Amino acid sequence: MAKWGEGDPRWIVEERPDATNVNNWHWTEKNACQWSKDKLNALLVGMILENDVARCEIVNIETCEGEAVANNRKGKLIFFYEWDLTLAWKGQLSGFDKCIEGTINIPNLSEENSVSEIEINISLKEISNEANIVKDFLYHHGRSKIRDQLEQYIKDLKEEFSKGMILPKKDIENSSKLKLSKESLNRIHNSENGAKEDNTKSKIDTTTVVMDVVFQCSGDDFYNVLTTPDLVSAFTHQSVKFQAVKGGKFQLFDGNITGEFIELCPGKKIVKNWRTKQWPDWLYSTVTVNINQQEDHTKVKVTLVGVPKSDEAVTRQNWERYYFTPIKRTFGYGILL
Repeated sequence: MAKWGEGDPRWIVEERPDATNVNNWHWTEKNACQWSKDKLNALLVGMILENDVARCEIVNIETCEGEAVANNRKGKLIFFYEWDLTLAWKGQLSGFDKCIEGTINIPNLSEENSVSEIEINISLKEISNEANIVKDFLYHHGRSKIRDQLEQYIKDLKEEFSKGMILPKKDIENSSKLKLSKESLNRIHNSENGAKEDNTKSKIDTTTVVMDVVFQCSGDDFYNVLTTPDLVSAFTHQSVKFQAVKGGKFQLFDGNITGEFIELCPGKKIVKNWRTKQWPDWLYSTVTVNINQQEDHTKVKVTLVGVPKSDEAVTRQNWERYYFTPIKRTFGYGILL
């Protein structure tokens, strides 16, 4: 057996600000969704694009769909982000008073694409000769500046948002004086805080589960299936308890599934905290259901952030078994219209 302070670094207790996650061995995950939306809004909204031909301004972000998380595994940071953005813009030709409006769609801002590969599509609200000139200006002179802002978002996500995720190691020069036994470290930690801290949370590795499903129904129909008690009872074949409002609690499958609604956008999006009875009382997954209605079907993307890695496979199986398949079977949403 190696002496204390030698051998496998997983068993070396080092000085930490919070006395947890020694050597950053445990997987830790940090949700970057709201931070990303705020950052993108700050970087893009109010942005001015101009030259001698035209002047344009990004007015607001009409839609911002997707997610972003940062993970720390064995001291290595891993980032996952995927965003579909629609920006509203207005502008005018130099020397003209007519206001021209349109949108900018960015469908593939993700870690799978380099900044140069990010699509930036320009569209007009009303077509005219002047509008086409402004659109051409945005296409040739505005896209590079927008990409610069998106590159800044990626940089800030990796440097600003991730600060503190990798905990500092002890000064090697003073290591011989500062290393403590597990028992001593616990006694000091308990005396400072008045009680023994439960470190269970740092010991559960979590992951993000993403599922894409197609339903033969409208976006409103699918949204109603997940938010109307009678319809939920129909496909679960059980009584349910919930109120589909922001902050409303829900309970399904005889209490095996519980949680709380965070955001409800009819026909478009549902965000909720969600957990199974088997998980620790403190552990919830943030579930985002993005509903994208197409011409003759609806695409649904379900993202669960914070699922225990040991439950990744069973979580996928159970969502298919208890949600997707019963919904298609009960309401006929798996049959071509």
